[in-house]
Amino acid sequence: MKRLSLAFAALPLLAAAPAAEKPALAPSEIVAAAPAADWVRIAPSDLMVMDLAPDAKGRGRRVVIQLMPPPFSQGWLNNIRKLVAARWYDGASVNRVQDNYVTQWGDAEGEDPKKAKKLPEGLIEVADTEYRVNLFDLAPTVTPFDPWGHVDRLAPAQTLNAPRTIDEAAAALDGAIEGMGEAIASARLGDSYAPMVGFAKGVAIGWAVGRSVEEPTAWPIHCYGMVGVGRGLFPDTGSGAELYAVIGHAPRHLDRNIALVGRVIEGMEHLSSLPRGTEALGFYATPEERTPILSVRMGEEVTGLPTFEYLSTESRSFARYADARANRRDAFFNVPAGGADICNIPVPVRQAKD
Repeated sequence: MKRLSLAFAALPLLAAAPAAEKPALAPSEIVAAAPAADWVRIAPSDLMVMDLAPDAKGRGRRVVIQLMPPPFSQGWLNNIRKLVAARWYDGASVNRVQDNYVTQWGDAEGEDPKKAKKLPEGLIEVADTEYRVNLFDLAPTVTPFDPWGHVDRLAPAQTLNAPRTIDEAAAALDGAIEGMGEAIASARLGDSYAPMVGFAKGVAIGWAVGRSVEEPTAWPIHCYGMVGVGRGLFPDTGSGAELYAVIGHAPRHLDRNIALVGRVIEGMEHLSSLPRGTEALGFYATPEERTPILSVRMGEEVTGLPTFEYLSTESRSFARYADARANRRDAFFNVPAGGADICNIPVPVRQAKD
């Protein structure tokens, strides 16, 4: 039977800067000190490597994207893998850069049936219900985050058994909430966009509980650097042929309305620094303004690609890091904010040291 452990951090909230000689660590120092066991290797098969045409000085521009882990967005990811295998993205281009919003790439002629690149066979239409996943499918852990920084209010970990019936789901949720005492009510684990927010498998998520097997749901969040699937009006959900990366303030209104399929873990500067388009929605006015895409390959196809790893969102180090981001106590800060937006807790990613 699947199990979902809701792991609540139990770190104390420091009321004031400690009087001891040792100063409080900055978030970056906590990450640097995290033991090797707290880092999770990213399989090359879960990386998508996009090489753009060189810049004006002839320097290469490589963007590395970590694809979403299961169970998120699997239908779109299957399409994307087929598009990469077919070399469909090769020769496409960055066609839209809207300031404080997104950089978007794909077939510039995709709206014209006579000129559009032919899509490979086997792509599927994904239902809009796939924007969300069942909360119980996020085994083994979901780590809630209190945006108000009151980590001292959070209860110890609670464990939910994956239910088979509505009655079992209701009993499991009631038991977990009762076991948490006043933690949810006092800590206010949500924000303006989600009843609760947190992390699962290295991904920032919103989540909600309900009294049916279907209702406990979770969804990935549109933070800076996240990669999504461009689409038209409902019922279109996009195939994966058009992709975008968030380059501005987190557009959380897109959550549960567009599929998120990954996040940029290296080379974000090559997408965020491109000239802004001057047409509506940031599209480029002329073909010359577009940035060509030389190739897109899966990680295992790229010779010499470094090994990447992320700080486990289930680790003690991540709990300390998240607390430090919400309550800055290091020397530069006079007043800890006492909280943070979920997108202000980016999951650390690095090249593996070995």
